[in-house]
Amino acid sequence: MTLDQIRQLFEFIGGLGMFLYGMKVMSDSLAQTAGRRMKQTLALVAGNRLSGILFGTLLTALIQSSSAATVMVVGFVDAGLLSLSQSVGLIMGANIGTTVTAWMVSMSEWGEALKPEFFAPVLLGIGAFLLLLTKRERLRVVGNVLVGFGLIFVGLGFLSGAVLPYRDSPIFTKLFVVLGKTPLFAILTGMTVTAMIQSSSASVGILQALAMNGAVATDCAVYLTLGQNIGTCVTALLAAAGTGRTARQAALIHLLFNVAGTACFGVLMFLLFQMDPALAEAPVSATRISVFHTVFNLGTALLLFPFSEKLVILAKRLIR
Repeated sequence: MTLDQIRQLFEFIGGLGMFLYGMKVMSDSLAQTAGRRMKQTLALVAGNRLSGILFGTLLTALIQSSSAATVMVVGFVDAGLLSLSQSVGLIMGANIGTTVTAWMVSMSEWGEALKPEFFAPVLLGIGAFLLLLTKRERLRVVGNVLVGFGLIFVGLGFLSGAVLPYRDSPIFTKLFVVLGKTPLFAILTGMTVTAMIQSSSASVGILQALAMNGAVATDCAVYLTLGQNIGTCVTALLAAAGTGRTARQAALIHLLFNVAGTACFGVLMFLLFQMDPALAEAPVSATRISVFHTVFNLGTALLLFPFSEKLVILAKRLIR
């Protein structure tokens, strides 16, 4: 292994670490702030499923983590603040809100001034100054959020730079071809990676970092993204393990919702790729991954919204 290869490996590991840690710092800080006024807001939105979807979307967009939002919902169900039926809308909204992170990552393709390395140092600097120079809790939360954002974008820059020399590597090409041609294996891969790092936003961001260099084919990206949406359910399932029956049923609804959506979109995209092989093999951009991620989550919510009560009944039958 040459010195350049070692440096690229270090950049990849460091970039991945900064990205994941930045996601955690930002999400934890925002979730802590959002959680304080949650009870009052829940009283306003819990009675209407559509308003629950909108609130779940806004909450997840704010805290940048569908896993954290769903864990909150499971906790509120366990505490008796939400009924199982009321939790369905919030869970659907959480899936839609998680698409915001993917769009943020895509910004680096929209212009030089929006690239991570352009404004990430400023975010890190301002955030660090706020953490070091103030004791006011609100300002420190803002500082943590800015540091989290900065680390995310710096990490993405390192990830993208480390992968760039291997864009045309036969190993990468072969791997993504295999994943694209075996949808079930690609879905399981996306699910496993997301379950391990406990964040679909992070795993989609890593996929987008690879796509920025033209290393990922469209079919592979689609199936990996579908798997990532199932893998994100693991966090809520783990959080519900030691709770009451209703909370476990809420976590199961999250899983059933994403599995049903993945099955529908997986079959649809498989048929589309069979009809248009050139589309399947074409390189995908980070922005296109964001578009598909958004269409998938919005489409699944629209498709399953009329069957919300059926999901509740099925969860009750599976967990008695």
